[in-house]
Amino acid sequence: MRLGITVSLTDRDVSPATLAVACEERGFDGLWLPEHTHLPVREDTPPGLVEGVDPDVYKRSLDPLVALGTAAGVTTRLGLGTGILLVAQHDPIVLAKQVATLDHLSEGRVTLGIGFGWNRAEAEDHGVDFTRRHAVVREHMEAMARIWSDEQAEYHGKFVDFAPTWSWPKPVQRPRVRTLVGGGASDTVFAAVTGYADGWIPIGGRGLSEAVPRLRARAEAAGRDPGSLSVVPFGTIADRGKLEHYADLGVDEVVLRVRAGGEAQVSAELDGLAPLIGFATTLGPH
Repeated sequence: MRLGITVSLTDRDVSPATLAVACEERGFDGLWLPEHTHLPVREDTPPGLVEGVDPDVYKRSLDPLVALGTAAGVTTRLGLGTGILLVAQHDPIVLAKQVATLDHLSEGRVTLGIGFGWNRAEAEDHGVDFTRRHAVVREHMEAMARIWSDEQAEYHGKFVDFAPTWSWPKPVQRPRVRTLVGGGASDTVFAAVTGYADGWIPIGGRGLSEAVPRLRARAEAAGRDPGSLSVVPFGTIADRGKLEHYADLGVDEVVLRVRAGGEAQVSAELDGLAPLIGFATTLGPH
């Protein structure tokens, strides 16, 4: 079982490059960073924040792709993940170029963890109709897959439309950069996973005993091989028992949550989690 780390870094915390080196030196398999472009100033915003998350995370988040780019330059094997990238809020042609460039420069180490977003005001500031964001994300992902795989890419949809075009670099990974969809165990999320992605990121990792069989059944109904879809519990506070439980469900990758802070604080947290790495290597899907 592989173990990654996710940290909600801001401009006041340890640098992503320093953190990446620390993760790789201790034997972790990946570093995952979230995205929020901004936090709209509204009276109803604080009650809508995710429970337990410091509002400064939303106000001061680093851009994950730029941050992971700095991490790529100082590591050689560490996976570079977004968790979660809000795809609807991006121009898909530009985002395809950014992700392909990161995958090219890191020699294929990128995992694109994507989501639909919960903050209506944030999405609407980007011109996204919040009620249609799931359809927007689907078209953006389909369009990017064309750009990544086709020499002359074109896409004609309701929200994305472009004639044949050239765009390089292509990512190392084919036919697309590894894509995992984040969110709860809903029909909407499972439709996205089986429709245009490579797996599911259940935030926190609760309720998987019931949810994983549902996802596998949905994959079979969609003509996908259930075994080809990853399930990656994300932002988990794990112990040996929880990791064994995940292995029993066929999980072979888990992303652990670490609190952001200065280098000394984050390093101490990584040291506390490092003993799980050796134990995790003894686990595999059962």
